[in-house]
Amino acid sequence: MIEAVGHPRGRDPIRPVILASFIGTTIEWYDFFLYGTAAALVFNKLFFPTLDPLAGTLSAYGTFAVGFVARPIGGAVFGHYGDRLGRKTMLVWSLMIMGVATALIGFLPTYATIGVWAPVLLVAVRFVQGIGIGGEWGGAVLMAVEHSREGKRGLHGSWPQMGVPAGLLLSTGVFAFLTGRLSEPEFLAWGWRVPFLLSTLLIAIGLFVRLRLLETPEFSRQIETKGVPAAPLLDVFRQHPREILVGMGMRFGQNVLFYIFTVFVLSYGEKTLHYAKSTMLGGVAIGATVGLFSIPLFGALSDRLGRRPVYLAGAVVSLLYAFPFFWLLERGAALVPIAIVLGLNVGQDMMYGPQAAYFSELFATRVRYSGASLVYQLTSVFSGGLAPFIATLLLARYGPYAVAAYMAASCALSVVATLFAPETHRGKL
Repeated sequence: MIEAVGHPRGRDPIRPVILASFIGTTIEWYDFFLYGTAAALVFNKLFFPTLDPLAGTLSAYGTFAVGFVARPIGGAVFGHYGDRLGRKTMLVWSLMIMGVATALIGFLPTYATIGVWAPVLLVAVRFVQGIGIGGEWGGAVLMAVEHSREGKRGLHGSWPQMGVPAGLLLSTGVFAFLTGRLSEPEFLAWGWRVPFLLSTLLIAIGLFVRLRLLETPEFSRQIETKGVPAAPLLDVFRQHPREILVGMGMRFGQNVLFYIFTVFVLSYGEKTLHYAKSTMLGGVAIGATVGLFSIPLFGALSDRLGRRPVYLAGAVVSLLYAFPFFWLLERGAALVPIAIVLGLNVGQDMMYGPQAAYFSELFATRVRYSGASLVYQLTSVFSGGLAPFIATLLLARYGPYAVAAYMAASCALSVVATLFAPETHRGKL
């Protein structure tokens, strides 16, 4: 049932919506990024101890990629029902699924306890995590964008995007706190479980916030005037094939970069450059903190200058920075935060800040949840989901500048796709 759209007199209706979107996405991405950090630092030792260090790291990153394989499934399922039943209902379910899966990881026995069943269970729970996050992004973004007025969609859509650095900061911060206060044996014995178990408290907070939201006015008008589509996922393929291809190309480079700068760099810095674990975690935490300001900045800038020029500039800057990134990392541990901030918060965030509004504006209201989720989540399988694995393999065989070439090629694809994208910031939803 669709709730009536109304707000108390004198209150700005967008404020509670963007705040709730930010809090909810922060919690969900905290859950998702916990796994990436653990995969880079401990899962190879706990769940793949019989393999050599390289094979163990590749296996841990392989289980990390499983979550990305599940994300398009979650996006398709939640997109279908989000276009038929509403955005709010799907947001509540995605949060619950994600929270339960994350807490279960904290209870999993390791290889030393149950042998090969440990990585099997890890993969299964990671798959469920991917289902939850697959439905999360589209709903959170549409709640913000469809409640927003024209001329502010880039800024307001950037708030759920800010949940990514906030969740990354929270998950990295918890890991950094524990690794700094526990010995290595203590952390491997029980300390790594604490961040996953903390998720239960955060999920309760997120549900309290989201249950208080109203449905978006755009979806409510759609129901009243045109009804709901019977098969929105099929409709989006029939009606928006060009937008799907262009959006996936735009997303590809940005998503590869993000997981190079936040996941791969952890193991690269520790195992190849022999920097302290706290140095790498600290660099990522600083980048995540800066992202809380750079993402809304570029989202707002896209409202003034247009989505296309801001996004294109981010893709070009990122392409040019791929090789200097590794050069900076090699110059010493003191430059790690600078290297990460330049890559993550300048080039990458120039794409990620406007992305929520841009992808939402590419699709009609009746299929928007399905279309935006499809572009965002399906691309993640081939870009971010495989990025740490591919980068680790390239590093082992050819060195760090082969990883830089991989980053540059991914960004080149995004440059070409953005050149084919329409400008949407002045149009109506």
